[in-house]
Amino acid sequence: MRVRPPDGAAPPAGPRGYSFAWRDLVSPRGGTTQGTAVELDPTPSDAWRRLRDPAGSVLDHDRAAILAMAGTYRVSFDFLEVMGFQAGFVHDRPYQSWGTEYVYVVRDEPTRISLQHLLVMFVTRPDGTVEGPLVTKHWRQEWRYQDRTLLTYRGHETWASERRSAARAKGTWTQAVFQVDDSPRYEAAGRWEHLGNVSSWVSERTWRPLPRREYSVRQDYDVLIGTNRVTITPTGWVQEEENLKVVLDGRGEPREPDPALAKEYGLARYERVKNFDDSAARRYRERTEPFWADVRAAWSEIIAQRPRFTLRAAPDRGELFVPLFEYADRLAEGQPLDRADAARFARTTVRGYLRDGP
Repeated sequence: MRVRPPDGAAPPAGPRGYSFAWRDLVSPRGGTTQGTAVELDPTPSDAWRRLRDPAGSVLDHDRAAILAMAGTYRVSFDFLEVMGFQAGFVHDRPYQSWGTEYVYVVRDEPTRISLQHLLVMFVTRPDGTVEGPLVTKHWRQEWRYQDRTLLTYRGHETWASERRSAARAKGTWTQAVFQVDDSPRYEAAGRWEHLGNVSSWVSERTWRPLPRREYSVRQDYDVLIGTNRVTITPTGWVQEEENLKVVLDGRGEPREPDPALAKEYGLARYERVKNFDDSAARRYRERTEPFWADVRAAWSEIIAQRPRFTLRAAPDRGELFVPLFEYADRLAEGQPLDRADAARFARTTVRGYLRDGP
């Protein structure tokens, strides 16, 4: 769900309130649903304080930075095309949306950490009534230390494993990003840098498929090629993106001689909130996590068995995720979990994503 904040919760949309935009654009595109007001927490978090502990090792600080991303947040998403590279190119309207998320730790091991994002929304209707909470499974990020195998996006709904040398992987962390149904999106390698009160991870250049904010309105390019920077702040964290929008040929290679369409900057700001009722998200987590673990296992099996695979369609665009969400929603509503049935359903459904079948 995409929403806009209530008055006073974020800068208003439009030419006066939307900074860092082209002067001839009237207003950004994005969410229109009205959310309820939230209270930001200005207190520096314990996780951020731990980052400044001089007694910890570099690995300790890396892990603390990743774990600091867990919590309950107001999130704002801003994307702006800043350059065009084709004759006659017209800049798209900037994109802006807002929501509230509960981020929890799925897995915490010395060299592997997984964080799951859940949207938990309270919506104000035109008549002033409040609907919610509405809980929706959102994206997942998994971090691995000195990972030598990356799952890379190759365009046209195809992913392939890429092996890295031990020397290249040394000291790095990979961030693998997964869609709402735990299907792969992209994986990038980078290093955490710690400078006093600033901790940032900067990725290598990475291919990734079009996000929902783009494929639902754009059909003039095929892949984003870009870098991410994740920075921990005293009251949350920020992800910066710098992306090229690139057109591919039939082989999945950048189309010559003019592959690049435009360049965009993106900013996702996670601001910690307090006195926010995230109990529905915690309940959804408790009731559905075993099923989503089965879904993750089904994807892991495919990735381990197939060095290269292609999906029938983009999971969101083809609505391949719908059966998984419906199954999880029944569990969230109180249906008892049958572990054998859940595992079988997860494996069968996920295998059905593949273009060449199970």
